[in-house]
Amino acid sequence: MKHYEVVAAVIEHDDKILCMQRNKAKYTYVSYKFEFPGGKVEAGEDGHTALERELREEMDMYISISEKDYLMTVEHTYPDFSITMHAYVCKLAKPEFVMKEHVAAKWLTRAELDSLDWAEADKPIVKRLQSEA
Repeated sequence: MKHYEVVAAVIEHDDKILCMQRNKAKYTYVSYKFEFPGGKVEAGEDGHTALERELREEMDMYISISEKDYLMTVEHTYPDFSITMHAYVCKLAKPEFVMKEHVAAKWLTRAELDSLDWAEADKPIVKRLQSEA
């Protein structure tokens, strides 16, 4: 089974968190699910560096992230692959971005997060964010 190391951004602005809806995917169990934006870590990359690159590539979002922004790591096994996902909390001064990979975006409070249909790997992050609210 394939294993991927990935990163995810919990992007905050005005006490709301950016939730991105995935497009149709190879696997139905992740198609159209909500997720925290991010992507795969490339060989030799630090987590925060990979996340900065992914946000630039997928959303034209230029944001500075450091290891001190680390929130948690999630290990999850889907039917066809497994991931290790490192999540970082990122504060955004201006809520500007371009949706290149996603079909929808919502800004929600921590209390509203569980109203969405999240990808399974993102659910532990939602739970953690709501427990800290």
